[in-house]
Formats: sequence, C-alpha cells, structure tokens
Amino acid sequence: MQLIPTIASALGDEWLPQVYASKVRTQRTRSLSIEVPLRENVCTIQYTLLGIELKVGRRRFACPDLATARYMRIFARIGCRDFAIPYDITRISAAADELETSWQRSLILLAEHSVNAPLKSAILSRSKLIKSIRLEIAEIGPGEIMPKFDRPTRHQQG
Repeated sequence: MQLIPTIASALGDEWLPQVYASKVRTQRTRSLSIEVPLRENVCTIQYTLLGIELKVGRRRFACPDLATARYMRIFARIGCRDFAIPYDITRISAAADELETSWQRSLILLAEHSVNAPLKSAILSRSKLIKSIRLEIAEIGPGEIMPKFDRPTRHQQG
C-alpha cells in the first residue's frame, strides 16, 4: 500500500497541492521565488524593528505583512522555491489558512498511518510526503512574475 496516494485521496480537495491549484492558481497571482533548501525546513516568523521577516535556517526574507509571512512559511517549510501568491493582498490570509490547515491535516494522517512504524520508517515517510507535495506544486507552477491586466478598467471603457 502506497502511503502518499492514500493520504492524498483521504484529503481529496483538501490535499495541499489541490488547494494550491484550485484556490490559489485560479485567481490572479504573481510568482514569488525564495532561496531555501529543497527539504523540510524550520521556519519562524520574526518581528524586527524593520518589520516582519521569515527566517529559514540562516536566511531571512522581508515580508510586507503577517499574512504574507504566514503564506510564505508554508512553502518555505516544504522547500518549495517558486510558487504563486495572490495578487490581491486581502486574499493572502485566507489562502494561508487553507494551505496551513491542509498541511496540518496531512501530518495528522501521516502520524495515524505510521503510529506503529519504526522511527526511521516514520521519518522516511514524512520526507517522502514533503517531497511529493513539493513536486506536485512545482508541476502546477508559480505562474507569471506579474499578472496580466487584460480586463478593461473604468477609464478604458468610457
């Protein structure tokens, strides 16, 4: 029995790459790129005198607000370097909530499936889960650097 497809099917539409594809990539987004190792990373959000930063290992990434830092932390945690972020800043927090919930549910299902497994096997399963999520997100892609503004504005109409 394959563990990763079992977790993905158990989560269904709440599988992290599926949430990313259906809730984030379907809206107007811009791509974001961060230099993080391609593995699971420990990430913390820090409040400094200069604002909010996402710390991944020894690297720090400036964030304009807490919602963006939370959103970036999800991808930095799984080692995803290129991803899309909603262009509309009011949608970032909701997207971060959904992605974080999906991540936590994935870990809970993984823990349930590897409760009797040896420690080495459980660690290997976790790294396979993270790699699978990272590869699926890379397959979906980060999209354009800047969104296309092909909708007519009020000024162009009149």
